Amino acid sequence: MTPLGMAILGDTLDWPFFEDRHRGFAEGLSAWADATLTGLPHDDVDAACRARVKALGEAGFLKAVVPAAYGGLSEALDVRTLCLAREILAARDGLADFAFAMQGLGTGSITLAGSQAMKQHILPGIRDGKRIAAFALSEREAGSDVAAMATSATPDGNTHIRIDGEKTWISNGGIADHYVVFARTAEAPGARGLSAFLVEADTPGLSIAERIDVIAPHPLATLRFDACRIPVENRIGGPGDGFKVAMATLDIFRSTVGAAALGFARRALHETVSHANGRKLFGGTLGDLQLSQAAIADSAAEVDAAALLIYRAAWTKDRGAPRVTREAALAKLVATENAQRVIDRAVQIHGGLGVTKGVKVEELYREIRALRIYEGASEVQKVVIARDLLKTHAEKAGERDDSNRIREIGA
Repeated sequence: MTPLGMAILGDTLDWPFFEDRHRGFAEGLSAWADATLTGLPHDDVDAACRARVKALGEAGFLKAVVPAAYGGLSEALDVRTLCLAREILAARDGLADFAFAMQGLGTGSITLAGSQAMKQHILPGIRDGKRIAAFALSEREAGSDVAAMATSATPDGNTHIRIDGEKTWISNGGIADHYVVFARTAEAPGARGLSAFLVEADTPGLSIAERIDVIAPHPLATLRFDACRIPVENRIGGPGDGFKVAMATLDIFRSTVGAAALGFARRALHETVSHANGRKLFGGTLGDLQLSQAAIADSAAEVDAAALLIYRAAWTKDRGAPRVTREAALAKLVATENAQRVIDRAVQIHGGLGVTKGVKVEELYREIRALRIYEGASEVQKVVIARDLLKTHAEKAGERDDSNRIREIGA
């Protein structure tokens, strides 16, 4: 029997974005997900998340989130592999996708800008599923507006830095072994005055202020830093490089959020078609009704549109593009918004079953909603896309003006 992940991917792996190594990875992960995930804990969200990290590490799939120098799959993080992993895992089990994604996001900054000693200390444990990672950027008044960040990091003697403040909506908060923390170091105003730090979970002065319950249960918390003292060598990148480090990390992982949404949408479409073919009414099936067919067609178009944008962005990054800001923003925006519509249609077509706890489309309905908010809300993605287009147009217009002036001088 074809694994679920491969069934919902359909002919996607035949697209020119992919190589044989991607197909092999997808086949292996799909088979593993079918065989393993249903047997892992589900009731206690902390235990469930720890179990998934451990299982993914033991099976070797967390090698995708670390570079080859530290036992990973590729010389650099391969975004197509990360996207395939999130799509396949999300289609099967939302918490497994979360566990995989956070191992990458919570160490991406270290991979990109950490010292060799820091990488050697952190990355092998991440690869093996023996450490749990977290990324602490958001604050109550600094979510989309990173420049409004208030958490501070100040020198404490010549060898240490003191962190004070709070971070909230932190995924893996309360169960992580380390946090990548962004704080204001005041080298310059706004976003240019931020730095990134590695903070071990057992550091004195770091505490869990509260655990946060959300509609799709995941480990989530508010962190409090009260004279939290860390060695100066725990800085990731240089002083004032925090915003640059954060954006470079999101440049890799933002496309993968779209891939998770795509996995949810593909599973919803799969459930919709199955239900429409099997549900008997009015002397035929639900799928015989033209309105059902229209809904299925709309969902199929939105799924493929999202997939093309996601894997275009991932392929572009993997080919060596220094930044894929607009491509990743387009992928996340379209994939998450499309997935919300696809899943809503799935709930509608399922009728009363669609809002019944324990039915897959009801679970997907809860899972998808946060993806339109985290790692840059849809409204922020629109700003990013528009600003990039306006800037590119202005630069090209300037080049044309310069070219015209040169021709005039030459004449």
